[in-house]
Amino acid sequence: MNSRRNTPNNHKQIPAEHTNAENFYYVKQMQARTPMVLVLKDGEELQGTIEWYDKTCLKLNRNREPNLLIYKPNIKYMYKA
Repeated sequence: MNSRRNTPNNHKQIPAEHTNAENFYYVKQMQARTPMVLVLKDGEELQGTIEWYDKTCLKLNRNREPNLLIYKPNIKYMYKA
C-alpha cells in the first residue's frame, strides 16, 4: 500500500488560485506602468494603469479622471492598450 501512495502520478494538483500566475501578471504590468484597458461585464471600457491589487480588487490609476477601485468579478477581460 505504501508504494502506491509514493508514485509520481498521485501528486495533488495545485489549485489555479495558488499558481501565482495572476500575481505575476499584475506585478509585471504595475512595474512597467503598462497602459491597460479593462472591459467590464456591462461592456464599459476603462483605461489606465494598475497601481495596486489584492485578492478581490484592482486600483486603476487614470489620467485626468478619478482613480478607481474595481471589484475583480466585475471585470470581463483586460488587455494592454
